Amino acid sequence: MHCFVTGCAGFIGSNLVDRLLQDGHSVTGFDNLSTGQENFLAQARNCPVFRLVEGDLLDLPALESAMSGSKIDLVVHLAANADVRNGPDQPRKDLEQNTIGTFNVVEAARRAGVKRIAFSSTGSVYGEPDQFPTPETAKFPIQTSLYGASKVAGEGLLAAYAESFGMQAFIFRFVSILGERYSHGHVFDFCRLLKQDPSRMRVLGDGHQRKSYLYVQDCINAILIAVEKATDKVNIFNLGTDEYCEVNDSIGWITERLGVSPQLDYTGGTRGWTGDNPFIFLDCSKIRSLGWAPKLTIREGILRTVDYICENHWLLESRT
Repeated sequence: MHCFVTGCAGFIGSNLVDRLLQDGHSVTGFDNLSTGQENFLAQARNCPVFRLVEGDLLDLPALESAMSGSKIDLVVHLAANADVRNGPDQPRKDLEQNTIGTFNVVEAARRAGVKRIAFSSTGSVYGEPDQFPTPETAKFPIQTSLYGASKVAGEGLLAAYAESFGMQAFIFRFVSILGERYSHGHVFDFCRLLKQDPSRMRVLGDGHQRKSYLYVQDCINAILIAVEKATDKVNIFNLGTDEYCEVNDSIGWITERLGVSPQLDYTGGTRGWTGDNPFIFLDCSKIRSLGWAPKLTIREGILRTVDYICENHWLLESRT
C-alpha cells in the first residue's frame, strides 16, 4: 500500500509513518515543518520507500504535485493547528489550517484519483454533551471552540466528497493523544513549568476538569484496524480509553514521577480557557467491535510521556 501522510513530521504523523514503513508500506510524507520536527523522521529517511515533500496545506498545486506520479491507496490527513487555547486570538488560523487545508487535501486526493482518505478529527466536536460516555451518534451541540468548529467543517467536507465522488472516508474523533514525540498539551506544559520552577506551578481552571487520553501507538493501531476492516462509505470512530481522570490526578502522577512537590496555583473556574471542555469521555465500543483495545491505561500513557520528555529535554527548550 502507498500512503500519503500530511503532518508527517509531527507527533502522531511521524509515529504513523514509522509504523507504516515497518509494516512494509511505502509512504509519501507532506509537511511544512512549522511545528513538526525533522529529527522525528530520522528513521523514515533511512528507508528507500519514504519520500518527504516540504509544502503547505494552503498550496493546492503543491499538494496536487506531491500526490501525482504514483498511485496512492490511502491519504491520512493529520496536519492541523491544534492550539485550541489561542483560537480567540487568531480566529482565522483554524479556518485556514484546519478547514481550508482539509478542503485542499481532499480536493487534491480527488484529482489524483485517491479513493480512501482518513481524517484526524477530535472529541471536541461534541462540545459539552449531556451523554457520557459520548457515542458517535450524539447530536452536535453549539460549538464552544474555533478548533472544534473547524474540525466539524472538515468532517462535513470528507462526508460530502465521499458521497459526491465515490470516495471512502474514515473520520477519527480523538481524545488527547500522548506518548513518544509528544510536544503539545497540558502534560508537556506541566513538565516545562516544573523544569523552570519545581517549587510551584500554575494550573488553568480548578483542576477538576475530567479528561481522557490515549497512547499514540494505541491510536495508530486503531486507525490501521479501521482502515483495514471498516466498509461503510463514511466511517466515524471515537478513539479513546474506557476511563478518564481529573487534571489533578495527572498532576499527581507527573509530580510523583519527577520527584517534586510544587505549590499549585489554580486560576479558578471549571474551564481552563475558552472552549475547554470540562468533561471528555467517549464511547469507544464501535472501534472495539473491530477487535481493537488500548494496551496502556491513561496513567501508564502519561508516565511514559513524562519519561520521554525527561529523556528529550531539547523538546522543552524548543518550546520555551
